[in-house]
Amino acid sequence: MAVTTEILATWRGPRAALRRQLQAGKREDRALAYLMLACFLIFIAQWPRLARESYFDASVPLEARLGAALFGWMALAPLFFYGIAAFSHLFARMVGGAGSFFGARLALFWSLLSVSPAFLLYGLVAGFIGAGAALNIVASLLTVAFFAIWMLSLAEAEALGRA
Repeated sequence: MAVTTEILATWRGPRAALRRQLQAGKREDRALAYLMLACFLIFIAQWPRLARESYFDASVPLEARLGAALFGWMALAPLFFYGIAAFSHLFARMVGGAGSFFGARLALFWSLLSVSPAFLLYGLVAGFIGAGAALNIVASLLTVAFFAIWMLSLAEAEALGRA
C-alpha cells in the first residue's frame, strides 16, 4: 500500500495499520525513513508560523529561525524520539507488554508520520490566523489524534509479541 493510503487507513484503524507495518518485516531503514520524513514534514509545517513571527518581530531574521527549526527537527528531534520509543517499550514491558524495541519505535515513528498532515494544518493556522480559538482547536485535535494513534499502535506492537 502507498504511504499516503496507509496514513488514511491509520486514521480509521491504527492497530490494523501497524499490524500491516509489522508484518512487512523488521526493517530498521523503513522505520528511520518514517521518522525522518515525519520530522521533515513537521519542519515544513513550521514555515508559516516562523514567517509570521519574523514579520512581527524582525529582531531575529527568518533565515535564523528556519535554521534553528531545521537543526531542531532534523538533528535533535530524531534522537529525542528514539529515546521516547525506548522508554515507551520499557514502560510497556513493566505493565505486561511482550513486544520489541523495534515495534515500539515503529509505533511512535509511524504515529508521527500519520499525524503529519495535521501538523501541516496546525502550521497553516498558526501562520495565517495566529493565536486564538482556531489554533487551540487544531492543537487540541492534533494532540488527541497523536496520542490516540500512538497508544493504539503501541498496544498492538506490544500485543503482537505474545502471539
